Amino acid sequence: MNLVVDIGNSISKIGLFEGGKLVHKDNFQTTADLQHFLRNKPVQHSIISSVKTDPALVRSWCNAEGQRFIFDGFMRLPLQNKYATPGTLGADRLAAACGAWAIFPHEPCLVIDMGTCINYEYINPAGEYLGGAISPGIRMRFDAMHRLTANLPIVPPTETVSLIGDNTTHCLQSGVMNGVAEEIKGIIARYRISDPGLRVILCGGDAHFFENHLKPSIFVAPDLVLMGLNSILLHNVNP
Repeated sequence: MNLVVDIGNSISKIGLFEGGKLVHKDNFQTTADLQHFLRNKPVQHSIISSVKTDPALVRSWCNAEGQRFIFDGFMRLPLQNKYATPGTLGADRLAAACGAWAIFPHEPCLVIDMGTCINYEYINPAGEYLGGAISPGIRMRFDAMHRLTANLPIVPPTETVSLIGDNTTHCLQSGVMNGVAEEIKGIIARYRISDPGLRVILCGGDAHFFENHLKPSIFVAPDLVLMGLNSILLHNVNP
């Protein structure tokens, strides 16, 4: 059994894999809880991806008898990284791209990862990751309108929102939620001009707000980053 650890800006996720199959996953809100789990869970190999906590420290907590990888953009990958500045590329973005390639090999893929930011990642049919785009996430948009104005309140996201808001809260929700939905639809449409057979994979903590508002051809993969990290681990353990 292999261990995958994905530490994001807000939450830490772990996945336990038997080969390519995810058999267990969990989320941790605190570093102490994550440390306790890792120290007490024996595994074969492990891979750590972190945008927050020092990955070398997290690796030291892993109870792995085999190899313990720290993921960065310079590891061997199951796809080709054509990003112009790989040293600046977030590990979560590249892992999501590898996850898409694991699910849909030899097909053009667009990953839309809806977390703190909304990341768009494009992989062509040759297995080349070319980059994409980064856009403010929904909570970032709500927070910016609250902090950068004198009187607008902070409001929560919602799955049901009208086009025409009848009060300030509803107007803010309409602007953000409908705006993000139309952004996503517009970007997908532009990619499909050159790639009509494009596979679109939606993931991330805020994906559930939009999965029912997009066309049925969207593939929802909430564990895409974990799957991508596991594919990278297997690619390095079994070259």
